Amino acid sequence: MRLKAFAAGTIGIVLSLQAALAAEPVFPPASRVGIVPPQDMVLSKRFTGFENEERAAAITLVEMPAGAYEQLAAGMTKDALRRQGLDVTARETLKVGDATGILVAGAMTGPVKGRKWVLALKGKDLTALLIAQVEGGKDGYSEEQMRDALTSVSLRGPIPLEEQVSALPFRIADKAGFRPVRVMSGNAALFTEGPKDTIEAVEQPIAILAVSLQPPPRAGEPREQFARAALYSNEVLKDIVLERADSFRLKGQDWHEIVARAKDRASGEPVVVMQTIRFDSDRYVRMVGVVRDEKREQVMPRFRTLIDSIDMNP
Repeated sequence: MRLKAFAAGTIGIVLSLQAALAAEPVFPPASRVGIVPPQDMVLSKRFTGFENEERAAAITLVEMPAGAYEQLAAGMTKDALRRQGLDVTARETLKVGDATGILVAGAMTGPVKGRKWVLALKGKDLTALLIAQVEGGKDGYSEEQMRDALTSVSLRGPIPLEEQVSALPFRIADKAGFRPVRVMSGNAALFTEGPKDTIEAVEQPIAILAVSLQPPPRAGEPREQFARAALYSNEVLKDIVLERADSFRLKGQDWHEIVARAKDRASGEPVVVMQTIRFDSDRYVRMVGVVRDEKREQVMPRFRTLIDSIDMNP
């Protein structure tokens, strides 16, 4: 009897230890935000976060500056979220470790139906935004499972920029003289040339490279319309006037490129913008390069070199 009791106790200790180890937060590569993901969710290869394609479920992790929390919190009203396609059914203020946050949950009202949860969390030196959703009906994950995953969030210290760049879903063979200064959401990077990391009034050339989280539009006219809509949605530019817009084939893939004149919205400085999109079968890569008009001849060809040198990670 004692032997059986000892064996049962040992098994209990082992199971408890396994459960404790399993409860450790998982951090996507180069991410400062981690969670204990729900069962059968794996790290996504498309974005910073976790997903389960069979259950049509995903949790996206986004790092933002510390000062972004107040703006996020102010925008998480029922009316504001309803305009963004979320009918809020629950809202709570919570504390996770030393961080405070707001968690809302509700039903998705857009073309894709399902459930969604949004958690904004204010840490000491960053704001974390976590967005979870399950498409379809009540299958997939339960409310309790998703809430447990979100409230298991953990924040860690800064990640070296080189490590963040290496974790991007693409490789850059030729940076064309530009240097990375910031990685955003695990799928986009900001490049510039010059001594400053924070650029105002386009005093230095900037280029943003990003991989989509969604499939590309179908081939043909919809892609041209998509490209133009993407350019005109840029909030830092105004008075956009197209110089040219071309579709072409390169390296066996469809591309679309726009060159336009515009003005920096904040300063009114005349600029030239190049937007180049490479359409893959299941995703697309978009580059937006902006430079002051007087430097266009020296910089524009280098924007093309940058985007042309990209290879996607498997």
